[in-house]
This record gives sequence, C-alpha cells and structure tokens, in this order.
Amino acid sequence: MESFKYMLLNGWTVMRWVRLLLGLVFAYQAISQHDSISALLSVFLLIQAITNTGCCGVQGCAVPPKKARELSVEDTRFEEVK
Repeated sequence: MESFKYMLLNGWTVMRWVRLLLGLVFAYQAISQHDSISALLSVFLLIQAITNTGCCGVQGCAVPPKKARELSVEDTRFEEVK
C-alpha cells in the first residue's frame, strides 16, 4: 500500500499532468454528451496519469540518458591515395 501511495503522490511531470487534464476533459465530455468513446479515452488517460505509465509502460518511450564517454585523443594515420 505504501508503494501505491508513493507512486500516486510522487513523480508528477508535465506529461503526467497533461494526461490527467485530458482525462478529466474527456470525462466531462463523456458525461455531458453521453459518449462512450470519450469515456473509454478518459479512462485510458486517467489510468495512465494515476499509475504514471505511458504508451509502452513506465519510461518505455523515454530516451535513455547519455552516458559520459571518455574523450581520448588518438593519433590519426592518413594514407596517401594515388
């Protein structure tokens, strides 16, 4: 139960807020227009916002951070082409 509480209360990024806002907008649309497609989309977006998952799971679509590489200077050998 503590891990769910931690997941729910922490890690709110901009995209998570956008999913929550869009889910609430689609929920309002579904209720006011009696639209089942909007309701399904609302449920999908709200679940993503609450569980902090994206289209491919947690951080599934994220670009991995760049690894620090060692800069090494090597002697370059040139070959003369005739």
